[in-house]
Amino acid sequence: MQDITVAVDAMGGDFGPRVTVPAVVQALLHFPDLKIVLVGDNDAVNQQLLACGYHPNSDLESKLADRLIVQHSQHVISNSLKPSQALRKSSGTSMAMSIDLVANAKAGALVSSGNTGALMALSRRELSLLPGIERPALVSAMPTKQGNNAWMLDLGANIVSDEEALFQFAVMGSALAEQHLDRPARVALLNIGVEDIKGVASVKRCAELLARTNSVNYIGYIEANKLFDDIADVIVCDGFTGNSCLKASEGTAQFFIEKLTTSMMSSSIKGWIGRKLFSGLLKEVKALNPDQYNGASLLGLRGIVIKSHGSADVSAVVNAIGEAVHEVKRQVPSRIRDRLEAVLLERH
Repeated sequence: MQDITVAVDAMGGDFGPRVTVPAVVQALLHFPDLKIVLVGDNDAVNQQLLACGYHPNSDLESKLADRLIVQHSQHVISNSLKPSQALRKSSGTSMAMSIDLVANAKAGALVSSGNTGALMALSRRELSLLPGIERPALVSAMPTKQGNNAWMLDLGANIVSDEEALFQFAVMGSALAEQHLDRPARVALLNIGVEDIKGVASVKRCAELLARTNSVNYIGYIEANKLFDDIADVIVCDGFTGNSCLKASEGTAQFFIEKLTTSMMSSSIKGWIGRKLFSGLLKEVKALNPDQYNGASLLGLRGIVIKSHGSADVSAVVNAIGEAVHEVKRQVPSRIRDRLEAVLLERH
């Protein structure tokens, strides 16, 4: 089995090495074919490794030493830094060094919980776009009622998107989803109704383009209240709409989990009844926690870039690393390039 190398930005996110380092240790224990280059401040990273029980002559060190490399970085890109500033001030930062590892083929993918705008700008500059792609897009999986996943894009990489950009998102999204599904992906456009007369001009024109494309299994429009109904495998929209839908869904799920938990933990008779009747339901509802689906892919690049939530916990970052491993194994950029070539042949 061929080893997979993933670069992890240890300093990114709200918690930095306190979360990324334990996540890397867990990921290495979970994926036996995984190697990780952990990029960050040596002192901060080593302190957290010691806290995990990783020290010379320890059992953990003997298991992981050959698969874990710590690469020192002097600087960190702050969450407040604008993308244009990040492009000028990225030298020596953990994020830029992680991207360079992918650009120089020393890692197959990178995972960062850092500044989204900076990650997009630096990745686009250093990795460049695939032929036929004008803009990258952020995509992530969401749960459905039937226990399957659906992938939505764009989730915020592009606030406004014309019909051509939406069309490219559909092509990329279907290529990614099919590496998880192993069957043709059902692709839908997010709209305010399912009727042909509904929606803005860019969505209508994109629908016309998709309807004429055999390389994409386009099934029509989908409304926001049907996102979790397992109607579509890929849901396409502009970044403003996608980001708003995602955060509203995450907030609703978290609200419901907290309310149900609080009610069941109550010392009242109502809480006792709730614990007896709904403990199984609570476990199922907790599966909707956004951390279970952490790891948004930045599609359209020549390399694999996974964006983790800035507030992600250890298990969430492990999930993001798992997505990176999967995309390296399935060579997602190559799959997208092949799909794009097929679409271009159809259109000409």
